[in-house]
Amino acid sequence: MHEAPPEAHQRLPQVDALARSLSSTGLPHPLCVDIAREAIAAGDPTSAPSRADSLRRALLGPVINATGVLLHTNLGRAPRASPDLRPAPDRSAVPARYSNLEIDLVTGRRGDRTAHAASLMARLTGAQAALVVNNGAAALLLALAALASPRAVVVSRGELVEIGGGFRIPDVLASSGAHLVEVGTTNRTHLRDYEGALAAHPEAAAILKVHPSNYRLSGFTAAVEVRELAKLGPPVIVDIGSGLLDAATPWLEDGPPPWLTGEPAARQTLRDGAALVTFSGDKLLGGPQAGILAGTAELIDRCRRHALARALRPGGLVLADLQRTALAYLSRDVAALPFWNMATTSVEQLRARAAALGAGEAVACQVVDCESVPGGGSVPGATIPSAGIAIDGDRSAELRACDPPIMTRVLDGRTVLDLRTVDPTDDPLIATALASL
Repeated sequence: MHEAPPEAHQRLPQVDALARSLSSTGLPHPLCVDIAREAIAAGDPTSAPSRADSLRRALLGPVINATGVLLHTNLGRAPRASPDLRPAPDRSAVPARYSNLEIDLVTGRRGDRTAHAASLMARLTGAQAALVVNNGAAALLLALAALASPRAVVVSRGELVEIGGGFRIPDVLASSGAHLVEVGTTNRTHLRDYEGALAAHPEAAAILKVHPSNYRLSGFTAAVEVRELAKLGPPVIVDIGSGLLDAATPWLEDGPPPWLTGEPAARQTLRDGAALVTFSGDKLLGGPQAGILAGTAELIDRCRRHALARALRPGGLVLADLQRTALAYLSRDVAALPFWNMATTSVEQLRARAAALGAGEAVACQVVDCESVPGGGSVPGATIPSAGIAIDGDRSAELRACDPPIMTRVLDGRTVLDLRTVDPTDDPLIATALASL
């Protein structure tokens, strides 16, 4: 093996010295040491800063979402609300806190870690009880495993959907141990189809109704409403997918926006006779990614006692975030929910911000009307009128290279920054980025 001449090794800086020179990147020292070693091994110590920057940008961190997709799956779906911490001049002075995550403060005994957020969700949906797990698919899996395995579950063929990542309702049902009984056709399922299936399978444990939240079926179609299915006998489990709590959206002064028309809501679904409803904590709810089960106390208790409940339980940070979200809804405090702030900002306000951003910049900007979408596999086909900035040509790579990165869309040969999904406090960062183009 060819050895570098001694003088070459003497010219290379020591690993520790090079690592310490990278401290300004904010990376932990052990990572800086690894980077220094890699740079020295490659014979190019001057590449260490760029290597460190590449690693830093690969870590989970904030980006500005100017795509116009409110629930952008790749960017974390719903924007996170800031925790209610009192600001301190020195962040190290903010005390570390424990919590009553799993302790009953009245009895001093161990409590239920999901009780805090779950009780609020039950209150918001009008359910007797609720339970929180780590995502929407987990909520449905737990419900089927606890309430139906190994018996039959009746599902319309038109509702055997596939969700993100290739996960399919039949696969989730099979994993739960329940037996799938399909009824109807892809586009039309009638009450008599369910009645026939239940006559052939009197042991059926439940009827499952799934909201096709990531696509729309139109034309010659027919489906059976929950209130009709509830009369057939077995408990009706409804996976509404999105986390719309109440179709009346009482947290919005002007009522439900047009793009929510026809979207099922947990409160109304339970009121129509569903025994159990499952939905997501982020889609339309605007909270953390989580799965919520709401329904009768007896069914929720059976789910809570199932072995899968522990495997699917969320962490304390998720529960704390979901609790903050629930409290914001109960307080009608839309300002605490970034998702609804973004969704309900007027187009006029967005145009005014776009005009202010485009004024006096070196790059030629135009104020344009555009369309945002709810995203995250919810409300397919729905659009929200919006406004933003358009720049001639594809400048998306340059904007992604900014700090923080700015994600955009390229439409008809122009780069569009949709301001509906940009927090107003980030407008100065957008202005700086535009000035640098």
